[in-house]
Amino acid sequence: MLLSSLLSSSSSSSSSSSSILPRWRQRLRAYLETPSPLTCQTPLRNLQTLFRITVPSAVAAVVAFVSFPWLALNIASAVNNAGVFAVLSQDSSQFVQNFLTVTGLLFSILVGQTYYFMYQQQEAVYLAVFNEVTEAKSLLEQSTLVAGARPVYPKILKYIDAYVQDDLKQLSTPPARTLGFRPDSDPLESIMYLTSVGVTSGMYETVRTLRQARSGRLGAMQRKLPSSHIGLLWLLALIELLSFPLLGAGTQTIGGYNILTVEGWLFAVMTFGIVMTLRTIMELWYMKGAYSVEGVLDVMVGGLEEELGERMRGQM
Repeated sequence: MLLSSLLSSSSSSSSSSSSILPRWRQRLRAYLETPSPLTCQTPLRNLQTLFRITVPSAVAAVVAFVSFPWLALNIASAVNNAGVFAVLSQDSSQFVQNFLTVTGLLFSILVGQTYYFMYQQQEAVYLAVFNEVTEAKSLLEQSTLVAGARPVYPKILKYIDAYVQDDLKQLSTPPARTLGFRPDSDPLESIMYLTSVGVTSGMYETVRTLRQARSGRLGAMQRKLPSSHIGLLWLLALIELLSFPLLGAGTQTIGGYNILTVEGWLFAVMTFGIVMTLRTIMELWYMKGAYSVEGVLDVMVGGLEEELGERMRGQM
């Protein structure tokens, strides 16, 4: 009896624990996939962005800390001149200071302008998406008012749904290719054809306005900066970082290896900050994660898809 009671209690506890675990996973998944009411971005998308920015930055900082003494000592052994060491350690001619000032100024100006330009592009994308979704909702409402009793009404709803699924929500497709290589059965062109024959011309104007909003969204999402621009940013960052092991080659004659350890920590912190800044700019350039308009678009299109589904089922 005692053994059976123990087995029953253990089985009940194991079943309860096994039932708690899926429930905990469901709650965690629901939390990660629930959009924020302010930014319309999910915590999962924010975590992915933080991972893509901080992890490479931390790896670069560790590599910088480990390699800094080795680089400084190798430069010192390659130079091996007391006069050069005196100039590097004291910087009496201020040559190294001027070099760091010029490279740091060039890097900060180029990075600042790049970030400002990409943030302006991000704002333009949001405004274009809001404008296009508004026009799409207007087209859906007007199609019900104008063509609700006509035989072409189900076709119009079908074309609107195809436009939302295959065009508006497809943010990963290059905008120039979307506009330049359209399919033969373009939903908006089909709607324009249906609404220009035997239907009030006001709906034709709404479709025309929607196509203009669509072109505005595609133009705003097109990448303006070439990949060579991002490569130049990384090159400037590398030039600025490589100047510090050169200074370490001079200071090691004063403080020895211990001073290189302290400078290695500072070099690692600076490397982390520079790589984090450039990774943030690359996130803006790729328009991924928390810097993507996808989360806002999903929230806006969700209501449009729900209303469109009800109209297609004849509930509205």
